Amino acid sequence: MNLSSRSREEPEINLTSLIDVVLLLLVFFMITTSFVRESKIGLRLPEASSTDIVEVQDEPMVVSVTAQGTYLVNGRLLIDARAGTLENAIRKLAGDSPGTQITISADAEASHQAVVTAMDVAGRVGYVEINIATVRQQDAAD
Repeated sequence: MNLSSRSREEPEINLTSLIDVVLLLLVFFMITTSFVRESKIGLRLPEASSTDIVEVQDEPMVVSVTAQGTYLVNGRLLIDARAGTLENAIRKLAGDSPGTQITISADAEASHQAVVTAMDVAGRVGYVEINIATVRQQDAAD
C-alpha cells in the first residue's frame, strides 16, 4: 500500500483558444459595421432674417389625409386614393405655376404610407417646401 502523497499539479488554463475567438468576433463586427448605410433626410430649417415681407398666396394648397387613407385637396374629396388621382388634382388646382409651399395635414389614425405618398406627389408636382400640419385633439372635458 503506497501512502505517499502525490505531487499536486496546479491546473493550467489555456487562454489561446479564447483569445482566438474574441479576435475573430472583433474582426467580424468591424467588417460588418462598415456595410451599414443609414438613409438621411435633408432638412432645411427656417432662419430668421430681416428681409421684406413674402408675398402670400391667395389660397394655400392643403392636402388632407383621412384615417381611411383617402385624400382631400383644399377640402375637396378625391374619387379614389391613387397617387395619380392626387397628382392630377394638385396640378389642376395649382394651375400653370405651382407655388413653393404645400401643407399636408394627416389624421392621427392615417397610415404612414398615405402621408409619404402625398409628400412624394407634392415633390413631383414641383413643390419645394412641404409643411406638415398637426392638430391638437380636444380633451373630453372641453
